[in-house]
Amino acid sequence: MKAVQVVGYHTKPQLTEVPEPRLEGPLDVIVRIGAAGVCRTDLHILEGQWAAKSKVELPYTIGHENAGWVHAIGDAVTNINVGDKVILHPLITCGLCRACRFGDDVHCEKSKFPGIDTDGGYAEYLRTTARSVVKIDDDLEPADVAALADAGLTAYHAAAKVARATRPGDTCVVIGAGGLGHIGIQVLKAISGVTVVVVDRNPAALRLAGAIGADETIVADGTEVQRVLGLTGGHGAEAVLDFVGEGGATKQGIAMLRRAGNYFVVGYGENIDVPTLDIISAEINFIGNLVGSYNDLHDLMTLAAQGKVTLHTSTYPLEEFQRALDDLEAGRVRGRAILIP
Repeated sequence: MKAVQVVGYHTKPQLTEVPEPRLEGPLDVIVRIGAAGVCRTDLHILEGQWAAKSKVELPYTIGHENAGWVHAIGDAVTNINVGDKVILHPLITCGLCRACRFGDDVHCEKSKFPGIDTDGGYAEYLRTTARSVVKIDDDLEPADVAALADAGLTAYHAAAKVARATRPGDTCVVIGAGGLGHIGIQVLKAISGVTVVVVDRNPAALRLAGAIGADETIVADGTEVQRVLGLTGGHGAEAVLDFVGEGGATKQGIAMLRRAGNYFVVGYGENIDVPTLDIISAEINFIGNLVGSYNDLHDLMTLAAQGKVTLHTSTYPLEEFQRALDDLEAGRVRGRAILIP
């Protein structure tokens, strides 16, 4: 089968022929990929940022946002059938460790992460397990939802935390209205009562944010902190949801935060440098966010089926993977880039 593989860091990936994955265990599921999301993490992988953490052996196939059709199932699989249309939770989990028993499978002690530390979905087929597949509504297609498998799931996971920590009428500043941010905005509007204020450098991204429900949009031109303080009576926002996490975003975001506020970190790339006295005296909290759980993905698919969360996408044939990566890196992608095998 065709697959896009990382052959070395700081070099371009290659489209090559590799063997199709086979069933190896009774709970294994082989999925024919219908769509694979192109994520900024894929760029970080190619830069070598994940090498020490993932310890993956090269070459391997990237792609961790995947949806498609069930192609084959192991003997013990009972929750799906061959031909079912599915989205894949990004992790392969054991179901037996302490975290999995709590339903917190994102912290499974024995997890594998296709596209990060094992073969992913920039390919025609992918092997996962029955624990990781979620059937999707008949009205949805793999290309409609593939990027929700990680970007959407991460955005939902973080936005749901915001919803639990805020009250109707509170303000949440969303930093970044790109691939993750445009999903987070929709989730906040669907499940919370916060006023959503979106900050981004790109006017086109802000126009998209306004079209999908943002209450206020602010260009990040150096005046964004003053603008947010003005909108909140000088107090700052109860929550900041940072989908950028680099380029000075955290310093600006912290300055927008109210006393006893919560800073939800999703994007990464820079260090947070805050005097501990400032954290203690204002009682602010920093909360990290990775991907969500299987149940989070199920809930997100419900919102997608209801039309409350939709992806804004640009599609590319699998053979044009490099153009998709280049467009993402250059900031030419509004929403999410999707590869179609």
